Amino acid sequence: MPDDGSPRLRPGARALVVDPDEQILLLRVPVDDGVSVWITPGGGIETGESPLDALRRELVEEVGLRLNDAPTHVWHQEHVEPGHIEGYDGVVNDYFLVHTEHFAPRGTMTPEQLRAELVYGHRWWGLDEIRSYAGTDFFGPRRLGHLLGSLLRDGPPAMPIPIGL
Repeated sequence: MPDDGSPRLRPGARALVVDPDEQILLLRVPVDDGVSVWITPGGGIETGESPLDALRRELVEEVGLRLNDAPTHVWHQEHVEPGHIEGYDGVVNDYFLVHTEHFAPRGTMTPEQLRAELVYGHRWWGLDEIRSYAGTDFFGPRRLGHLLGSLLRDGPPAMPIPIGL
């Protein structure tokens, strides 16, 4: 924890990678006993990096997507929960909307390197699939189907929308 007693939060940048058919690319991260969370590509912001620099690095590493333009910042998430991420008391994630053609994800990281980062796969998901999913896995953020549906229907907000876990 910082000296002032406030929680130590890990800053992150994440991408809502959406293809022309409004499918979103998600990464599978195992969490417990065969249960996984499906999360958006992205990760921690390293010292000296801007959120956009971190996002660009993470997208190339994880899925092989290079950004030509600056994506729109659409959501802001703060979650305080000691133990949520090793060495931190929680996370602060900024989500950016990235429209792209459908592609086969293949980043610069090897499968072994991705597993070391706890990434065990990827998949394109349709909005209806997310909303109707009844399996044991879950999505991060938890309300992804609702949030993404609103974003795709209404377009990017003027200011990033605060979202929960």
